[in-house]
Amino acid sequence: MALSCSRLSNNLSLLRLLRLQSHQITTGISSPCFCQQTRCYSTSEVRRGIGRYVTTSLQWVNGKYENFLKKRFPRYYLLYHTFVEGKRISFRRKLRHTSGCSLFTYFLFLFSCFLATVGFKLLFRDAKDVRDIKIKMSKEGIAPRDLSYREMEKLRQFRRDVLKGIPIVLLSIPPFANYLVLLLMYFYPRQVLTRHFWTPKQQVEFRQLYHSQRIGQHPAVIQELRRVSAGTPDGDLRSRLEDLCTQVQKGKTPQVWEILAVRGLFSGAPLGMGQLSVNQMRNLSPLLFLTPRLPGFLMGRRLTSHAAELLVLDRALGKLGPGQLSESELRQACYMRGLDSDRLGVHRCREWLDRWLRVSSSLGDSDTSLLLHCLVFLSAEPQNGAGGQ
Repeated sequence: MALSCSRLSNNLSLLRLLRLQSHQITTGISSPCFCQQTRCYSTSEVRRGIGRYVTTSLQWVNGKYENFLKKRFPRYYLLYHTFVEGKRISFRRKLRHTSGCSLFTYFLFLFSCFLATVGFKLLFRDAKDVRDIKIKMSKEGIAPRDLSYREMEKLRQFRRDVLKGIPIVLLSIPPFANYLVLLLMYFYPRQVLTRHFWTPKQQVEFRQLYHSQRIGQHPAVIQELRRVSAGTPDGDLRSRLEDLCTQVQKGKTPQVWEILAVRGLFSGAPLGMGQLSVNQMRNLSPLLFLTPRLPGFLMGRRLTSHAAELLVLDRALGKLGPGQLSESELRQACYMRGLDSDRLGVHRCREWLDRWLRVSSSLGDSDTSLLLHCLVFLSAEPQNGAGGQ
């Protein structure tokens, strides 16, 4: 009985309040308290409150997730930090500028923070540089071989990055395939990701791995050269090539004149680009990071194209001068020409690159086969005083 009386009293109080509010609205009378209540429940205030709640919740969840990864899966955390987080923009400082925005703006801001990572920044910066170079070539009518060394190198490297990224982009198109892509990124970062998303430690580790694969091809290249030289009618050239192969097998770096002395064997038969055996083309392809699992005619075309490109790069680098390169550019230039530059100092790398350019500057368009074999002849680490003519 007491409970029913209490409910009846509450209902009567509610009816009186409703009648009072309706009377105030119809008569134009409004109280400060009533206006304040209506302002608290306005649509814009609700949207802002929801946006702040969503952002705060996402920040909390993201922090918990990062701590979990850092403690339980440190290797994956490095990949996550590089690919998704990177050196993120000052999130909290930027977030303060979005206060008062709509819920859609909050989500757009979160998506922009995802894109504003180190890997994507580097990739977009390279894409912008390549676009500017293409526009310059189109407007001024500049041929690719007339570009500067840095512009040539930028185009070459970006083309390789795009070709490497196309398969993973196509794989991520089907629904829910992005989860498979993330797994591939975690287990196979070297094969799947481009250099923009590698950590500094991974960059050194992967370069060492690639170089060891190149070194593994050197004995096969030397063996094929010995086999071909045995049938050379010119005894002087044959003996010079034998001495050259012996020095390389002993880990010595030949002199520039010793390499140029066998130039005649590589400009035509039997070791010119058009006369190379299929086995030798398969041995040389990994030196340029090309796959050897192609038909012979395709391997020949790719080797000819990359050798001509390398010769043009050398000529542009000779105009610029090795002394104008930064340390990272110097090490990259030596590495792509067959040297393990991570194990040497800057001075040794500069000496080695100068010796390479002395050989390259003496070669013509018909001598690109010798330039490819220099990836083996000059692969030994330079010793003190080994830079003679």
